[in-house]
Formats: sequence, C-alpha cells, structure tokens
Amino acid sequence: MNDEKEYREQALKLLPWICARCGREFPASRLRELTVHHKDHDHHHNPPDGSNWELLCLYCHDNEHSRELEAAARGPEAGGRDPAPATHKPFAGLDTLLKGRH
Repeated sequence: MNDEKEYREQALKLLPWICARCGREFPASRLRELTVHHKDHDHHHNPPDGSNWELLCLYCHDNEHSRELEAAARGPEAGGRDPAPATHKPFAGLDTLLKGRH
C-alpha cells in the first residue's frame, strides 16, 4: 500500500481524528486539515497496521518538517543538537542611558 490516497484513507480509519502534537480534535467536515505524517520519514514504509503513521494538523506537520530542515542545515557536525543560545544582549546598558537623560 504505497499510494498516498490509500494510506491516508487507512490512517483515517485506524487513528483518532486528533493531531498527535497539539491534541486538537477534527470533525469529519475538517479532515482535510489533518495530514498523515510518517514517523520514520519514509513515505514508502506504510505498514497496514498504521504503526509508522501519526495524524498531524497542517500547522504541526509544517513545524515538524521545518525542524528537520533546520537540523539538516546545521549539518552533521552539530550531531542533531540545537544551536547554542544567543548571547548578544542588545539592551545591555539601556537603563543607564535612559537614566542619564533625566
């Protein structure tokens, strides 16, 4: 079962109509807003029991794939880690500057 329409129909039969990330529920009239996400990111791996699928809303699905792209952009030397937090403090010393104006 590799056809997208087939695995989507199967996923909608097997899984609750709830986004696996944000928990939002979807009525039948809004199912077009739920997408089938492949947990292992292999769109050809479609076991009939649905074990490689989760339903995500459009927003969470986009977010999931954005995180993948960001990780790929960081490259293998980052080892999948998030980048170091920013250390620049653009407002450092602002209180001193403002006090000097009075």
